Amino acid sequence: MELRAIEQELRENAYPGRGIILGRTADGRKAVTAYFIMGRSENSRNRIFVEDGDGIRTQAFDPSKLTDPSLIIYAPVRVLGNKTIVTNGDQTDTIYELMDRQQTFEQALRTREFEPDAPNYTPRISGIMHIEGGSYNYALSILKSNDGDPASCRRYTFAYENPKAGEGHFIHTYQCDGNPLPSFQGEPKKIRIVGEIDAFTSLLWESLNEDNKVSLFVRYIDLADGTWESRIVNKNQ
Repeated sequence: MELRAIEQELRENAYPGRGIILGRTADGRKAVTAYFIMGRSENSRNRIFVEDGDGIRTQAFDPSKLTDPSLIIYAPVRVLGNKTIVTNGDQTDTIYELMDRQQTFEQALRTREFEPDAPNYTPRISGIMHIEGGSYNYALSILKSNDGDPASCRRYTFAYENPKAGEGHFIHTYQCDGNPLPSFQGEPKKIRIVGEIDAFTSLLWESLNEDNKVSLFVRYIDLADGTWESRIVNKNQ
C-alpha cells in the first residue's frame, strides 16, 4: 500500500467528516493517535473538545444553540488500563464497558451499527491502542451501511501488530463531500507520522478544510512508561 502524506490527504478532501489516525513516531518511541471532527450544520459546528479525566468529550460551545445532542455529544477518547479507545460516537462507552467485562474490541462493536442519521447513515469508526511492556499494537474498525441501504450493516476490523516507526493508518467517515454523504471505502490509508506532537498537531489542523473543521485532539504515548501528552485545538474559542 502506498505511504501517503496526511497533509495531502486532508487538503484534497473538503469533507472527510470525522477521522481517526493511529500510528508510531519516526523514532519508534511513542504511540500516536489523533481524532478530528468537522461539521456542515450549525449544530455540528457548535462544538468543542474538552478534557475529561484521562480522555476527552465533546461539548456545546454555545448551549443555547444546541438542538440535538444525540449524535454529537459523546466521549471520543477513554482509557481502560493499558488500552486507549478512540471513536466517533458513544460506542466509546460500549467498547470501554464490554472490554472491562473481558469481551474483545470486535465483540463490543457487534452490539452496535452505523448511525441512524438517514440518508447518510454515518459510519461508526473506532480505534484501539494496546501498549504493554514496550510492545504496541492497534486496530481500526468501521461499521457502515450497505452502500446506503440500512437493512444491512457491513463490519470491518483492521489490526496492526508492531507498527512500523514513522507510519500510521487513517480512517474517516465520508469518502468525500456529497448529498447524501458517501461512506469511507476500502482499507485505512497508510500515512506518514512526522514530527513531535506540536508540529504534527499544527500540520493536521492547518491541512483540514477551513470552513468545515471544528476540533482536533492529538496524543503521544511513551511506549516505555505509558505516560502521555495531549493537545486540543478548537475552532470555537
